[in-house]
Amino acid sequence: MRPQREPEQITDLSRLKAFTNPLRMQLYRLLYAAGTATASQLAEQVDQAPSLVSYHLRKLAEHGFVKEADSQGTDGRERWWQVSSEKGWGFRDADFTDTPEGTAAVSTLLRSILDSRSAQYRTYLDQSSAWGGEWTDAAFSSEWIVALTAAELAQMSDELEVVTRRWRERGKTARETGDTEGRENVSVHLYGFPFRP
Repeated sequence: MRPQREPEQITDLSRLKAFTNPLRMQLYRLLYAAGTATASQLAEQVDQAPSLVSYHLRKLAEHGFVKEADSQGTDGRERWWQVSSEKGWGFRDADFTDTPEGTAAVSTLLRSILDSRSAQYRTYLDQSSAWGGEWTDAAFSSEWIVALTAAELAQMSDELEVVTRRWRERGKTARETGDTEGRENVSVHLYGFPFRP
């Protein structure tokens, strides 16, 4: 059995704050999906100047989120980038919320993540007819209301992560073996949080 590959846990506030910039988060997500890309390629996707994209990629590299990839170009003039770890990263609110600056950074980052995910889903909804019935029938959006303790919610999160990682590895293996027929990048958003009616 393969050992479970955990995402890197960020505990340094300056690293966490590097992601409070929405463009950096968008670039990281695009780079994660693409595998490797140049600043110019990413700039086209985010409708920004290559120099600005290059600046933000260097900032992400300073904090260890991305790194230079082996050159794939023919002339070697443009830098190729990739994410530093396929495992991704995560953080615990409790590691930062003991100071006002940490609390503000966590709040800003989480709101930025939500805005980014919402925009991504709205784009899918706007373009859903172009995907065709096979994809629109397969796509899902669900909400369940369950009564749990905090410990049970944490356990549910762990179980959902195992399932999601298994499917991510399946897709990665398929791409590595050239089985790309019918494959698309799929974004899976799962949220679990307490509320009172």
